[in-house]
Amino acid sequence: MKSSNGGSAAKMERKMVEKNRRMHMKRLCFKLSSLIPREHISSSKDVLTQQDYLDQAASYIKSLQGRIENLKHRRELQTSTNGINKDISNEMPIGMRLPVIEVRHQESNLEVVLISGLNRSFTFHEVISILEEEGAEVVNANFSVVGDKIFHTIHSQAVSSRIGLEASRVSERLAELVQ
Repeated sequence: MKSSNGGSAAKMERKMVEKNRRMHMKRLCFKLSSLIPREHISSSKDVLTQQDYLDQAASYIKSLQGRIENLKHRRELQTSTNGINKDISNEMPIGMRLPVIEVRHQESNLEVVLISGLNRSFTFHEVISILEEEGAEVVNANFSVVGDKIFHTIHSQAVSSRIGLEASRVSERLAELVQ
């Protein structure tokens, strides 16, 4: 026969596990919602639920997939019809030289995309440090190595919404770093 004390302890433990699971899911949903650009969120509601944010994220991902397919198709058409001269070793148009820096600014969010070669003269940490020095808090940062190229993507937000971020200054400092 089980004691009621042992049963209640197990019940409390299950409650704590479930509470921790819900809190973890809530944090993940918040993180996902922070990655969706504000101009993509289309809702007539003042307050969105987690389900609304998940629906918006799924919609945004589908639109990005469609955009990727469209760009791939356009690139295939362009290379086949224009006969673009390609650098065979890199599979990249000769006109595109590394490093490539893109800085996108939307409200208090800043996205940095940096494409460099394996023989780069900077570290990932230096790029993040520049963003932090310019008043950005890094929300998400990652990089991927594909062939002989490194793709860096950094999502950040302004530490203070009153001060904001100056995308042109960030872009200039990153250009100085990678050159």
